[in-house]
Amino acid sequence: MSEQVTLTVDALGGDHAPGVVLDGVAAALAEDADLHIVLCGPADTVEPFCAEHERCRAVATTEFIAMDEHPANAVRKKKDSSLVVGCRLVKEGEASGFFSAGSTGACLAAATLVMGRIKGVSRPALCTVIPSPAKPVVMCDVGANADCKPEYLVQFAQMATIYMEQVIGVNEPKAALLNIGEEDTKGSAFAQEAFALLKEQVPNFVGNGEGNDILPGNYDIFVTDGFTGNVCLKTIEGTSKTLFKALKDIFYSSTVTKLGALTIKGGLKDLMAQVSPDTYGGAPLLGVKGACIVGHGSSNATAIKNGIHTTAKIVRTNVSEMIAETVLGGTSAKSAETADRVAAKAR
Repeated sequence: MSEQVTLTVDALGGDHAPGVVLDGVAAALAEDADLHIVLCGPADTVEPFCAEHERCRAVATTEFIAMDEHPANAVRKKKDSSLVVGCRLVKEGEASGFFSAGSTGACLAAATLVMGRIKGVSRPALCTVIPSPAKPVVMCDVGANADCKPEYLVQFAQMATIYMEQVIGVNEPKAALLNIGEEDTKGSAFAQEAFALLKEQVPNFVGNGEGNDILPGNYDIFVTDGFTGNVCLKTIEGTSKTLFKALKDIFYSSTVTKLGALTIKGGLKDLMAQVSPDTYGGAPLLGVKGACIVGHGSSNATAIKNGIHTTAKIVRTNVSEMIAETVLGGTSAKSAETADRVAAKAR
């Protein structure tokens, strides 16, 4: 039997909320008998749904954070929003994790400011599975930290390694620094300094990896700053969508190509499933107290369901606790205290 887990879910998160969120929650509850959900959102949305679903409790909220609002300001001002309340319930111990497909910036701000950072973590980072047809490949960071110091990448690698091992199930993953060449001396001054620190402090670091190493899965983990990681991720996702659309146009262009499409229909479906971001349902924000998964704004019910399952798995495999032990074990007390003071001042 699986460990019982309680998660909070933002009913208003996503472009197609609340409908797809409710469908995703219902599917997740049906598939996991040990899952409990605290659903946060307007009373007329969450209360009727929870009345019809066991293991689902409603928490009515009165505010909503839109996609175009300034993340930190919205989190500070809209304390009764479904997103902020969901994070606060994790901080107060009523749940162990939080899932939302709402504003990425607001999710990051709420998780960091409300749930709080793990002591010693300089910057929480978004870690996602790249849609590769070869095997699961993880990249960290993919958008939480546009500006980074080289030492941040050491923690990104440490946290991503734990996620890769515990949640994705890859033992002894190989971690590489995303760079413009394989040689140790390649890249900017930032990349070279990060390389030296990773080589010294991360046992599973194997060197530089280039962009053409990502989709073939030549390495298990790619470590980079959030700006580069986000551009890389969006490029891969956009390329994937464009190629599948082009293939669809070709297959439907004539009777002959339609017949050909029928013969490989099953294979194409398998390939699309392999590269679909819906498989994991979102990206975890590693380095905060508790589990936090940020889903795509365009998430469908399947993505919501899988995002909830991934959040539960992070809780059950004690990812946050393992990150705390690893980071504090490799960080001096002075540097940990400094990171905490900087974050407190920023708040």
